[in-house]
Amino acid sequence: MDISSAFLRVEEVESQEVDIKSLFDTLYDRLVYFSYQIIRNQEQAEDIVQEAFVKLWGNKETLVNSEQSLKSYLYNTVKNLSLNVIRHSKVVDRYMQLNLRGDEPMDAPIVEAIMSAEVLSQIHKAVADLPQQYKTISLLSFFEGKKNQEIADELGISVNTIKKQKQKAIQMLRLKLTSLLSLMLALFLSL
Repeated sequence: MDISSAFLRVEEVESQEVDIKSLFDTLYDRLVYFSYQIIRNQEQAEDIVQEAFVKLWGNKETLVNSEQSLKSYLYNTVKNLSLNVIRHSKVVDRYMQLNLRGDEPMDAPIVEAIMSAEVLSQIHKAVADLPQQYKTISLLSFFEGKKNQEIADELGISVNTIKKQKQKAIQMLRLKLTSLLSLMLALFLSL
C-alpha cells in the first residue's frame, strides 16, 4: 500500500466518524424522555443527559466511533445515572415496597422506556415531514385532541375536508412509520 492510498484510507475513516454535537442534537430530547420515564423528574433527567454527554466526551478516545455504538453507550449511561438517582432518593423506598425482590427495575421497563422515547421521536419527525395542511390537522387532532368540527372551525374549512385530509395524513404516516418502526424493533431486539 503506498502513502497516498494510506492517506485516502485515513480520510475515509475520519469522514465516517460521528460528530458528537450532531449526536447531541439528534438524541438529547429522546434521552431526556427516556431518563424521565425512569426518574419522573424533568430537571434531573436533563442533568443526567448532560452528564452522559460529558462522560461520552471524556471517553471518546476509547469508544468505537459509530453512531450505533455511541447511541448504545449513551442509553446505557443515562439508564445507569438514572438508576443512581433512584437509589439515592426517597423514590427507592416506594419502589422497594412495590418490588417484592427489592432490586433495580427489570430490563423490560427499561427497554419499554427506550422504545417509547424512540417511537415518539419518530412519530413527531414523521408528522413534521407531512405537507403543511396535513401536519396542521394532525397536530390539532392527534396531539391537541381536538374534534373534527373544532379543527374545521379553527381552520375555516369543511368537516369533510378535515376528515379526508386526516385520513390521507394517516396513510402517509403509516407508510413512513412502518419501515422505521420495523427497523427500530430489530434494533431493540438486539439490545
